[in-house]
Amino acid sequence: MNPRIAKIKDEIEKTKDKVNKGQIRLRELEKQLTDLENADIVAAVRGVDIAPDELAAFIRVFRQKQQGGTVPNLETSDKSDMANAKTADLSEATGSYSTGNNAAGTDATGTSTANPNNDEEDSVNEN
Repeated sequence: MNPRIAKIKDEIEKTKDKVNKGQIRLRELEKQLTDLENADIVAAVRGVDIAPDELAAFIRVFRQKQQGGTVPNLETSDKSDMANAKTADLSEATGSYSTGNNAAGTDATGTSTANPNNDEEDSVNEN
């Protein structure tokens, strides 16, 4: 057999071995990443003072909003004021939907509503 053929076959086997080891390492790294992301999600959820049923309702509303559906107004729902406040706080943190309370100075799209025409800046420049 031609020695160059044997050398190339040997190189192919070595490369296949490296690729297999690389794929195994890739799967390990992807699993580590998923585990860390899941731990972050669990920590974030545990850090929010919200009942499990309220969290489930928030996730349903969030998914519905992501799919272009309409979002119910939390202020007119039959939930208690405390539940509305908790859900509103969570929604403001994620910017997922508006509760009608525009205290943060942003509209439903997250755009700042503070001085939209820059009137104050113009008046300063006029002097």
